[in-house]
Amino acid sequence: MQLNKTETYSHVTGPWGSKLKSFIAVIPFALVLALSTRAPAQTTETWPMWRGPSLQGMAKGNPPITFGEKKNLKWKIRTPGHGESSPVIWGDRLFLLTAVKTDKILPPSKGTREIEAGLSEESRELLEKGAQRFGIEAPGNMFDFNVLCLSRRDGRQLWETTVRTETPHEGHHNDHGYASASPVTDGKHVWCFFGSRGMHCLDMDGKLKWSRDLGKMVTRARFGEASSPALTSKAVITLMDQEGPSKILALDRLTGKTLWERERDEGTSWTTPRVTMHDGRELVIVNGTTRTRCYDAEGGEVLWECGGQTVNVIPSPLVGFDMVYCASGFRGNALQAIKLGHSGDLTGTDAVAWEVDRYTPYVPSPLLHGENLYMLWGFRGKISCLNAKTGASYYDKEEIEGIKNVYASPVGVRGRIYIVSRDGKVAVLAAGTELKVLAVNELDDDIDASPAIIGDEMYLRGKSHLYCIAKD
Repeated sequence: MQLNKTETYSHVTGPWGSKLKSFIAVIPFALVLALSTRAPAQTTETWPMWRGPSLQGMAKGNPPITFGEKKNLKWKIRTPGHGESSPVIWGDRLFLLTAVKTDKILPPSKGTREIEAGLSEESRELLEKGAQRFGIEAPGNMFDFNVLCLSRRDGRQLWETTVRTETPHEGHHNDHGYASASPVTDGKHVWCFFGSRGMHCLDMDGKLKWSRDLGKMVTRARFGEASSPALTSKAVITLMDQEGPSKILALDRLTGKTLWERERDEGTSWTTPRVTMHDGRELVIVNGTTRTRCYDAEGGEVLWECGGQTVNVIPSPLVGFDMVYCASGFRGNALQAIKLGHSGDLTGTDAVAWEVDRYTPYVPSPLLHGENLYMLWGFRGKISCLNAKTGASYYDKEEIEGIKNVYASPVGVRGRIYIVSRDGKVAVLAAGTELKVLAVNELDDDIDASPAIIGDEMYLRGKSHLYCIAKD
């Protein structure tokens, strides 16, 4: 029998096929009971959110340098549905989000036209042109929006919960889908944001604790939604930057109640908020086209803001050396190192310690590894390395042989950098001020999700499969 499957349908919870049937596990009933009733394990083995426990892609451990389909592969499983969310991990449990197309045909409760009614005619025309250019259409089928919990040991499914069943009002870019944001966990609960399909909180055994419908979004060129939630000490932070009214919300972690909400003068973005502490104060920093903003985590006040980024912001901020690093790379190039501890409008002031306007990333976030900051150019397989304190360049847009296009953000561990290309190749670089490629590995899947690393194991989610890479 399958471990503890939970389903919560749309008539219970409210408004990016078939039911999931894979990952069937047969185990003694006593073990099922033990797993479903025990308290969350206290563990240091965590990758609790996208980009890991450091929130910026750095890990501890020693995963293999060389691997492939027949080498240093601990296990590989087929994943159901469609999703680009990165895996998050707590102890022996790994969580993924997925959207499963059903065979049910039902129009959305609110069509795109109705949702766009408040937009200007010019904005609506731009949306239509973008959708036509990329061939994006709204689906007619309903989707199950699912949270999966798998065993780290062998990839067996422990449970699945359907948090929403709905026909999306808007299509998405062909490169991703309806489950592109990653979940976040604290070892007691798992929070997942399906954008227009709401924010949801589950316990570690898959039981739904609360759901919030936060409204429908309309994204640039109808590309879809992909901002992951972030945790403060009290709240789960939800970013809703879109072509309609944009906003950021802090929801109580245990109840879903709104603690604070702020309007944002921003268009669509796909960035994830960065939570950090500075001078004893908890901050929420969000990259943005109009302004990068720093919010007080307790009350939501804007403490400072800074202009200078490009449109279509995707990379998330990094923090180090009492600075926050913000980058973007669509229709321009921008990387700013902004000093923490200031207030007001910092645009053009000496609070911007340094900035560069070349070879910055469009999709993958940069990596801060020691005193070096690494960034890919656009989403090409070309990398630059700068001094994080001064912005001085060590090398610019050096080509990584065998790596073409990259959406996944790089991870660093044990003096190495892992860069995953969209066609399943994984380059391993030596961290340093000169480019040195240690290996280029190849897997039989396309990969856009960022890696997760715990100890000597690396987890890679492809379009069809989930891999656990570890030494034989």
